[in-house]
Amino acid sequence: MLTAALLALAALTWPPGQPARRLRALHFARHPTRSWRPPRLSLITSICLAVPTGWLAADLPGAAAAALLATTLHRRWRARTDLRRSLAATDGLTEALRSLVAALRAGAHPAHAAETAAADAHPAAAASMRAISATARLDGDIHRALSMTESPTPTVLARIAQAWSLAQRHGLPLADILAATVRDLEQRQRFTRQVTARMAGPRASATVLALLPLLGITMGEAVGAHPIHVLTTTAVGQALLLAGVALQCAGTTWCARLTSQAISP
Repeated sequence: MLTAALLALAALTWPPGQPARRLRALHFARHPTRSWRPPRLSLITSICLAVPTGWLAADLPGAAAAALLATTLHRRWRARTDLRRSLAATDGLTEALRSLVAALRAGAHPAHAAETAAADAHPAAAASMRAISATARLDGDIHRALSMTESPTPTVLARIAQAWSLAQRHGLPLADILAATVRDLEQRQRFTRQVTARMAGPRASATVLALLPLLGITMGEAVGAHPIHVLTTTAVGQALLLAGVALQCAGTTWCARLTSQAISP
């Protein structure tokens, strides 16, 4: 159980293949397809699946250790998934804003320009553009409309709403204000991806540290010390198993927090 959990933790902390993902995101943005995706595994479900395994392996301490591992692995998986979704949604929204600015500079009405930008946009960006189009057609409050729109990037929508309100309040050219917003989003995305790439080294170091207990257990089994038997069948071993897993999860969570703070622009 401990070996499988540590291997799963290493897989979650392995640096992702960003170039391939960018190419796939570009392809699917131009050629959207509907494909089946497995449902997200909730935290409660993950714990319910892990606890019986831990209980069978090492009684109550094993169940507690399994719950800690499941919680840590689930949170790391969710964090990586949310980061990928946020980057993809921000890219799509930036491209949609670029199309909106081009249409505005061509003389289109904001409602029609937003509707045109939503035609080939990322799903999340298309929803935002449609909300802008409907609100601008009725001369409504863009800030309120965007705040009610579900999106993985609410802070980006807030910047767009502020730019729109600034242009309306002071009579500034809307296209120029939104173009400045596009440049700001591009710089933020570039910064985030650069820092994410530079964090590959620290993440690899964290992965090596996370695998050291697995190496020690493997060496112990190789020399005949039987550490797995000690950790799962004796009271002292079970207590050490729970303490070790708790420290492992705390270290992994702390490293993840440090890298996530560095990525935030």
